[in-house]
Amino acid sequence: MYRYKKAKKSKLKNIITVFFIIIITSITSILLYKMYEKIEITTYETKGIEAEKTIQTIDTKKEEQKQIADIVENVTSCVVGISKIKNTGSTVFLKDGASTLGLGTGIIISDNGYILSNQHVTGDKYTNCYITLENGRSYTASVLWSDAILDLSICKINVKNLPYAKFGDSENIRVGEPVYAIGNPIGYEFQRTVTAGIISAINRTVRIDDEKSSTYMENLIQTDATINPGNSGGPLINLDGNVIGITSVKITSAEGIGFAIPINIVKPIIEAYLKEDKFEEANLGIFAYDKEIIPYLDEKIENTKGIYVGQVALDSPAYKSGLKIGDTLIKIDNLELNKMCDLRCYIYSKKPEEQVTLTILRDNKEQKVNVILGKK
Repeated sequence: MYRYKKAKKSKLKNIITVFFIIIITSITSILLYKMYEKIEITTYETKGIEAEKTIQTIDTKKEEQKQIADIVENVTSCVVGISKIKNTGSTVFLKDGASTLGLGTGIIISDNGYILSNQHVTGDKYTNCYITLENGRSYTASVLWSDAILDLSICKINVKNLPYAKFGDSENIRVGEPVYAIGNPIGYEFQRTVTAGIISAINRTVRIDDEKSSTYMENLIQTDATINPGNSGGPLINLDGNVIGITSVKITSAEGIGFAIPINIVKPIIEAYLKEDKFEEANLGIFAYDKEIIPYLDEKIENTKGIYVGQVALDSPAYKSGLKIGDTLIKIDNLELNKMCDLRCYIYSKKPEEQVTLTILRDNKEQKVNVILGKK
């Protein structure tokens, strides 16, 4: 009897132990399952969010690329072909147009036919050049204004309701900013070619040598956007589709180096033509160099501000007012002068017979000189 009770008690104990083990195992399994379920849901949700973000990023980039493509397409409609030699056919966009006709590029700047380009593309003032629009129609244009030093010109065709480009601010550009160059690099097959790049540098100075003399083009925008013969006179635009420069010079001894003339320098002239259909160019009669050029001219000159007077034209307003080669121009009226283009822009905004006051540095002493501007 005792043994039976003991065996029965031991069996009950074993049953209770097994029962507790089953309960603990069940609870543990349930807890592990719940934890696993949460991990799975969290992982899925995280992956879902990341996937959604990736899709949104791709869609945003696609939309941005489409917007840029639309902007560039709108500007290309304003780009024209220009030749100094009249073509006997219907268009200057020939297969060998760049070599046969001296084909270059221009940009329409008003709906009534004003076109901006390079001086070496259109030719001198009072001459004619020949324009081909996007639709293939060709017109004779009159060159109304040109400047060989700046290598800029404005011509006009008698056509209305033209698409025209908008201008940006070339003073507020940054190195590394994306840009696009549009032009006619070779001929018909490659008309209105668009190349992409960045602003590689600003305020560049390039020395141009020809058979007679050497000149300097200053305050240029440097870009790695591909520029080839025929691109000259075409626009350099930013991401907003605004023209910030006119392509002009390319260093042929180096790859990926092209230059554009800042648009701000010609804005006063464009505005005069758009408002009055004429531009009376005031004349000071000097040529000055930026301080960065001075070491090339004379290593002994130490110039830390202003611009250095390198030429004074005989019988010019500057000559009559006593300006001399070697003077440093610090201000014109209340405008501080840091670059020759500062002086040009200011003079372009004036009319002949207006008076300006120059602050000059001569023999380390400042003095003021009043000048009555002449007519160029």
